[in-house]
Amino acid sequence: MASLVEMGVGAIDLVGPEHWPLLKKYNIHCSMCQGAEISLTKGWNNPIYHNQLIENYTKMIPLVAEAGYTNLICFSGNREGMSDTEGLAHCVAGLKKILPLAEKHGVVLQMELFNQQDHPDYMCDHSAWGIDLCVALGSEHFKLLFDIYHMQIQEGDIIRRIRENHRYFGHYHTAGVPGRNEIDETQELNYPAIMHEILKTGYRGYVAQEYIPKREPKMEVLYESIKRCDV
Repeated sequence: MASLVEMGVGAIDLVGPEHWPLLKKYNIHCSMCQGAEISLTKGWNNPIYHNQLIENYTKMIPLVAEAGYTNLICFSGNREGMSDTEGLAHCVAGLKKILPLAEKHGVVLQMELFNQQDHPDYMCDHSAWGIDLCVALGSEHFKLLFDIYHMQIQEGDIIRRIRENHRYFGHYHTAGVPGRNEIDETQELNYPAIMHEILKTGYRGYVAQEYIPKREPKMEVLYESIKRCDV
């Protein structure tokens, strides 16, 4: 943790309440909270999980706000034979039951977009489906976590999608394509250009590095990635 402070890292994604005191000790922000979800595959698109999810998020949302954080992750879940239209309707019905609480506490629920190669059968696998969900919910406290790596694999055209749909994107993840490795010159995404486009939209939140480095030392690789995205 001290190494991150020395590197100037101001935030870490996907940290639950049990580790928030450690972040606060080092004055590092939690840019995406977790701990209310059941799993990536069991999510809001299936009503059999709604009671548990509503209970989990009802408990977690006030904790996120009390800790001084904003973003809380959620997942659509897998299709399991369900149509996208039916799954979207179930997501709307379930999420509407907790959105008033999120709005009251200033917490933003963020549903992550995944690709089908890494997460077969996951429902929120295209930005268009996620945007339809955002529109149906009609709340600034529900956004999409736009994972650039996942969406490059699933649909591509990253910069145009950011230009046209950024109002629905509340957070961003990076990784190199192919391989989900470091975001250097060996992969196909031009991250400085992507970061410039994100900046043009007025976004002032965090962009999280979410990859598995192949080169050593790993902390040096991380620092290179941070510099590459610092535009």
